[in-house]
Amino acid sequence: MQKLLVSVVAIIALVAGVVIFNSLPKPQPQALVYNPPRALEPFMLEGHNGSQLTNADLTGQWTLLFTGYTSCPDICPTTMADLRKIMPQLTSFTERDVRVWMISVDPKRDTLQKLADYNTYFGKEFMGVRAEHKNLYPFVNGLGLMYSIPSEGETDYLVNHSSAIVLVNPDGERHAIFKASHEAGQLPTVDMEQLVQDFQLITQQYN
Repeated sequence: MQKLLVSVVAIIALVAGVVIFNSLPKPQPQALVYNPPRALEPFMLEGHNGSQLTNADLTGQWTLLFTGYTSCPDICPTTMADLRKIMPQLTSFTERDVRVWMISVDPKRDTLQKLADYNTYFGKEFMGVRAEHKNLYPFVNGLGLMYSIPSEGETDYLVNHSSAIVLVNPDGERHAIFKASHEAGQLPTVDMEQLVQDFQLITQQYN
């Protein structure tokens, strides 16, 4: 009788523990997560390997998209180096491939060859992407990002652009956006440690 009572108490304690655990608030990503994820408008861009990229090229993988350009003096190379550094962690959280698209916002100067040289330096997961402004601007704007277009005739210029990173899920949908922090005297860059934590949570919750 005593053994039965102990067993019943143990079962009750286990059930109570499960109920309490399930009622606890679950960790949530700090990134802006779209619920439901948002479809991307049809697009056609160029990959640095000469391929034509469409919506289908964003399916079946997790893709991090950000705007940049090869002549960028600070934010772009910093972001690329940081993403290369955390790539092993990101790939450990999912069985799907993880890719990075650097979307050039300087089509005037960024040829496919320049993009190929720039992106392949960081690794096989990195793809340089370009298009002329008529196709590029709607795509970038649709991601919730922005960039400036230099005046006609300018040759030596900087391009102002968003520092945020957009996450596209394996269904090719805009799933989340990792915003950059803005601190006085510091480059507006994404917190990569937080991105890693958020990516793990997002991939765990993804169906």
